[in-house]
Parts: sequence; C-alpha cells; structure tokens
Amino acid sequence: MSQAMTLAICLLVVCFVIRMPIAIGMLLSSGLYLILTGADVSLVAEIFSSKMYNNFILLAVPLFIFAANIMNSSKVTDKIFDFAKVLVGRWKGGLGHVNVIASLIFSGMTGSAVADASGLGIMEIETMRKEGYDDGFSAAITASSAVIGPIFPPSIPLVIYGVIAGASIGNLFLAGMVPGVLLALALMIYVAVIARKRNYPTGIRYTAQQFLRMTFSAIPALLTPVILLMGIYTGIMTATEAGAVAALYALLISILAYRSMSPGDFWEVLKNTVRSTGQIGIMLGAAYVFSYVIAIEKLPVLAGNLITSVATSRVTFLIFVNIALFILGMLLDSAVLQLVLLPILCPIAQSYGIDMVHFGVVFTLNTMIGLCTPPFGMLLFIVTGISGEKMKVIIREIMPMVVVMIVVLLVVTFIPDVILWLPRLFGR
Repeated sequence: MSQAMTLAICLLVVCFVIRMPIAIGMLLSSGLYLILTGADVSLVAEIFSSKMYNNFILLAVPLFIFAANIMNSSKVTDKIFDFAKVLVGRWKGGLGHVNVIASLIFSGMTGSAVADASGLGIMEIETMRKEGYDDGFSAAITASSAVIGPIFPPSIPLVIYGVIAGASIGNLFLAGMVPGVLLALALMIYVAVIARKRNYPTGIRYTAQQFLRMTFSAIPALLTPVILLMGIYTGIMTATEAGAVAALYALLISILAYRSMSPGDFWEVLKNTVRSTGQIGIMLGAAYVFSYVIAIEKLPVLAGNLITSVATSRVTFLIFVNIALFILGMLLDSAVLQLVLLPILCPIAQSYGIDMVHFGVVFTLNTMIGLCTPPFGMLLFIVTGISGEKMKVIIREIMPMVVVMIVVLLVVTFIPDVILWLPRLFGR
C-alpha cells in the first residue's frame, strides 16, 4: 500500500475506535487519501451523488423500510402472532415455536431483523413471560428467530449485497428461501428439546371454528409475501417495484382491513422511515467513495494474493471467510462488513468459481448471526431493552442457539445445491 492509503486506513481505524459513525469515517479517510495524492477532493461528492441517484435497485431499500414500519405500527403484527399461535401454539413449549413461525412469516414482509425483534419482540416476550417462560430464554429465542428476517425474501441486506456484487436480486431472494426455512426448523427443534427439559407449558388447543376465524383475520397480512414473491418471480415486477407494492399494500390493509393507522401513527412511520433511509443512504454513498479509493490502490488484488496464499482452494477460502466474518461480526455491524469487505471479497470468490448468489447468502447469513453474538450484537441490545433481563443471562441462553445457526450456515456453505436449486429452477 502507498503511504497515503496507509494513513487513510489508520484514520478509519481511529474513527472506529472513537465510535464515530462508519459512514463519516469512510468519507474522512477517502478525503484524506485524495488530498494526499493530489486528486480532486470534489470526487467524493461526485461519486457519492452519481452512484446513489443512478441506481434504481436502491429504491427498494426505503420502500421495504416503510413497509416494515407500517407493519409495526398497525395490528398486522398482532394478526401474524395470533395466526402462529393457532398454527403451532398447542405444542409443548408452544410459544417458543410461535415465536419462530411468526418471525418466518413476518420476514416475508419486511426483510429486517431489527424490525422483527422490535415489532413482534415486545408481544412475544410479554406473552411468554405470562405463560411462565424464563425471560432469558424468551429474549434469546426472539433475537435468534429475528435472524430469519434478512435471509428469507424480501431482504434488505440481500438487496444491498446485490447492488454491490452485481448479483441478481430475484435469484438472491429465491436462494434465501431454503436457509430461512432451515433456520426456522433448526430453532424449533432446539425449542422442543429445551421445552421438554424445562417442562415449559403446552399451549391452548383451538377449536376448528377459532382456527378458521383467526386464519381468516390474518389473510390480508399473510397475502403480503405471496403477492411480493409471485410478482417478482413471474416477472410482473422488479424487486424495487415489489418494494413499492409492499409499502402501498401494507398501508392499505392497515387503514382499510385493520383500521389501525391514525394520522399520528402515519407521521411517526414517515419520520422513522426517513431517519432509517438516511442512515443507510449515507453508509452506501460513503462505501462507494471508499470502494473507489480501494480500487485505485488495487487493494482487492493485494488482498486476493494474501488470501490465496493462505486459502489454496475453494473450500479453504470459504472456511477462511466464514471464520473471519464470524469474528468480525462479534465486533462490527453487519452493514459495515458488507460495505467494507464485499468489494474486496467478491472478486476473490469469483476467481474460485463460487456462484455470487451462493456467496451472497453465505455472507449475509454469517453477518446476521453476528447480530446475536456478544459483545456488540444489535439484537442482544434490542431484546435486553424490551425484556428488562440482564445481558449476561440472555447471552448464556442464546449461545446454544448461535451454535444451531452455525450448523445451518455450514450446510449452506458447503452444500450450495441446497440453496441454488430454486434459482436454477425459477430464476432469470
């Protein structure tokens, strides 16, 4: 690396250490590099604006965020939770299973782990507490099941990955279905084992009439993922257009079907959406600028030579990447890992003949597991605040669940056909 690049990276590290927002850190370090090399600093603004405003796919991100906020502010989450209860709540440890199934359904609407944990989480933890479940276990399964959100389509992280890696968003969504279902099944098996061990209660057995009534009430919400996925995979709409449809549909069912969206609620939804979109937007713009600097310095080539000297085959490369991502995921936010590492890792993965759709699911699943791992897992802080339980208790409960998720990650990593058969069958 040149001296300018070395100083730029040192500045970025300092920004990390002093907890400065990653986007500001990348912009400052990129600006420093351009100044030291005598380049035009206005390139920062030019790259930022041109990349952000000429990318149609990126419009899907604020649209899905808006849809998620609508869902959380209306009775949609209540209907999903009630449907999950009538579906699997009668089993031993039923509310644990309900927690997982509700997250799987909700993930088909929002594509966000944070939206899942903060929206459904309050209801799930409070209901489990009333039924005699340990707070630590309730919080841990809520955080773990929320990981399904960014894996099962539609997924905001997969949209961002597709933009950076140039992979098909539709194929990424198709590839995310199987690991999403596998995660749900694996966590439900774990819940069943713990429920028997701790003698958690068996849920209520609903009558056929109650089942039909609660299912019928949930139909408007349940149609959301059906409309989105059918629209995308039949070619009627792109992922971006699907985001717009999701946002409009969420608004319509909240106002017309459930009558639970007041003008005040809608104003809060708009403010939260603008805030979240701004945060993601500035991170993506900063990442584009930093990627430009990385490309000038040919860091992907240098990193590729370093990695290939250690990882001599496709399998060892995947092992190396998974270990590195798991360690970094404990310390850094998943968005940071995407923005900083993908421009470096994607060309190397391609050189090993790894399918970019497969690599995207592996990368995303690994970084989402990081949301549940201490010390800085975002979901840990969310469920700690919701439940009021001590962080150390939740960590003790969640670590076996992290192991379960890692098993699913290994299956997805080393048996790519498990997830690629759907894109091959239905993808474009």
